[in-house]
Amino acid sequence: MKPEEFYQALAAKKIDLNENQKKQFEIYFHELVETNKVMNLTSITEEDQVYLKHFYDSLILDFVDEKLLTEKLTLCDVGSGAGFPSIPLKIVNPNLKITIVDSLNKRIKFLDGLVNKLGLDNVTLVHGRAEEVGKNKLYREKFDVVTARAVAALNVLNELCLPLVRVDGTFIAMKSEKATEELEDATYSVQVLGGKVTDQKSFELPNDEGIRNFIFIDKVKDTPNKYPRKPGTPSKKPLVK
Repeated sequence: MKPEEFYQALAAKKIDLNENQKKQFEIYFHELVETNKVMNLTSITEEDQVYLKHFYDSLILDFVDEKLLTEKLTLCDVGSGAGFPSIPLKIVNPNLKITIVDSLNKRIKFLDGLVNKLGLDNVTLVHGRAEEVGKNKLYREKFDVVTARAVAALNVLNELCLPLVRVDGTFIAMKSEKATEELEDATYSVQVLGGKVTDQKSFELPNDEGIRNFIFIDKVKDTPNKYPRKPGTPSKKPLVK
């Protein structure tokens, strides 16, 4: 997917990028590839692959939840890595107030430089483990939307993300083809952490690049204070019956 194809694919979804937004994606691609030469940010560096598997793939969230396209929502991206999906979402909808959580400080430093070069405001970068951030009163149960892409199995991810979602907010898990079986293993953790599965959506990437599945978990009650557990525990001992 070359840049022009990317713009056309978005336009087909009624997302018309202005010249500044197109330039921001060009800068993003350049910074990603150049920084990746000295820091392992991604294995995907070819232009057509970055535009498809990072930029377009991130923006599928706008297709499945149109609120993200226009509304002034607070969004927390857990384990964002090189800024996916939150930075592409922010470029398309500058009204979003973004918080990015990542455990690796060098990625946070990359994102800090990137945010400045893109001229983005209302972006907060948090260096820390999601388990620790979820206990912090500054962030606990503060966000309209929390999302995560390619971070962990859903029964682990729920404990990392649901504590950050405000009551009546939504956790949107971005998953691959195994979403249904992951959800079966995660039903108990959803209930324990104050969530309720309300929707599932699928989207097929262009060029036969696979299916993306989205699981929508609404926050219906406060997460008990003992969650999230200490760093590392959710992945070692996922919440299961």
